[in-house]
Amino acid sequence: MPNSIPVTFTMPLVSADGIVDWASFGAVLFDLDGVVTPTAEIHERAWADLFAKWNFDKNDYLTYVDGRPRYDGVKTFLTARGVDLPWGDPSDPPGDDTICAMGNRKDAMFNAVLERQGIKPYPGTLKVMELLDRAKVPMAIVSSSKNAGNVLQAAGIADRFATVVDGVVAGENHLAGKPDPATFVYAAERLGVERADAVVVEDASSGVAAGRAGNFGLVVGVDRGGNREALTHAGADTVVDDLEATLA
Repeated sequence: MPNSIPVTFTMPLVSADGIVDWASFGAVLFDLDGVVTPTAEIHERAWADLFAKWNFDKNDYLTYVDGRPRYDGVKTFLTARGVDLPWGDPSDPPGDDTICAMGNRKDAMFNAVLERQGIKPYPGTLKVMELLDRAKVPMAIVSSSKNAGNVLQAAGIADRFATVVDGVVAGENHLAGKPDPATFVYAAERLGVERADAVVVEDASSGVAAGRAGNFGLVVGVDRGGNREALTHAGADTVVDDLEATLA
């Protein structure tokens, strides 16, 4: 593992008008869905279809499932509705009789839409990524999804991220999911960067809470609609509608 190179900040991490000095950091850790690609919209539709009989809405998505590992999201939502299902096993076929079966059905629904519609990265996020490339600041994807590799390939940006810590990697390394900071900490370690020198970029309050709990140098919240207050409350240092707003 490479040695970490401490970063000395010579200006505020975020200026008064919301500009982030991205090149001053040692690494940037991006959530995927809703930050790099608009796949959060596909996830939300899949969750709404899965939980239709419980009148699942936008607030349920943001409160119970957004940013969480898939099975945890199923469990958290059903518990809130007073529904008790056995956990089951990840090998369960898609269905409704276990937590894992429901999670696997949601996954199949998501992948069907992704294959049919494709995906493109957010232009504002691409601009930040290009700035980081020019400044030679390493980047990582830290996502609860087990589909991160498929999404990055579909978006044509897989080659930009040598480090991807997704649901598969988290499972293999027994890392707790967000809001626990373990996946972000693991990504920083893989990049050889101290947490205080790394930025976390998240659109989910659970992910922002993970960045704050991990004592990262800067936590940027991205509000794609209706989540600004929750992101701020979870500990975001700054919240923007799109990452382009952080550029001079």
